[in-house]
Amino acid sequence: MSFSISPKTFDFLKKLTKNNNREWFTENKSLYTESQENVISFLDELIREMAEFDEELGKLDGKKSLFRIYRDTRFSKDKIPYKTNFGASLGMGKGSQKGGYYLHIEPGKSFIAGGIYMPESAALKEVRKEISLYGDDFLKIINNKDFKKYFPNLDQDDQLKKVPQGFEKEDPMGEYLKLKNFIVVYNLKDEEVLDKNAAKNITKIFKLMKPFNDFLNTPFL
Repeated sequence: MSFSISPKTFDFLKKLTKNNNREWFTENKSLYTESQENVISFLDELIREMAEFDEELGKLDGKKSLFRIYRDTRFSKDKIPYKTNFGASLGMGKGSQKGGYYLHIEPGKSFIAGGIYMPESAALKEVRKEISLYGDDFLKIINNKDFKKYFPNLDQDDQLKKVPQGFEKEDPMGEYLKLKNFIVVYNLKDEEVLDKNAAKNITKIFKLMKPFNDFLNTPFL
């Protein structure tokens, strides 16, 4: 049986965006529950598909991979109580020391991502060393034509202005050593998310990320 993301899930997220308050959410809890179950079923199928190219992913579980919809507003000026998306970590998360995969479902703003997001400083240094020492291998991966078709650039957010300490200023991989995250992102159109073959189609794109993740994970094997 094939599971796909239901248009009803998108409808729920659109309604939540317009009514992001506890009263509305409580009154429409059944819409949330139905949408959540739909996403979990989809994730379980996606994990089964992805485990064919990365058997480690077969240990994952759709329900545990899905992030909570409740926002942590304790230290935020923005007190909106709910996220307006469903997000799932497939081995990737903030501060994680290993490369993984991420799925974000939100009408008009869905995307998939891969790599290492905000690694701790010790892990970040190890990845930078790997890139400095084996730059040719790294460039071969990110310049592969199939990879480049979906991921023309690495995420540049929050990068350093100078090559970090401990590396030569003239290091040929200097531009990559400035990065604090090693992330690639592919934006999904709504019709790609709602397609009945979405799990298979998205898996094909995730599979292109595997050599990138494998390289980033080498220092931690």
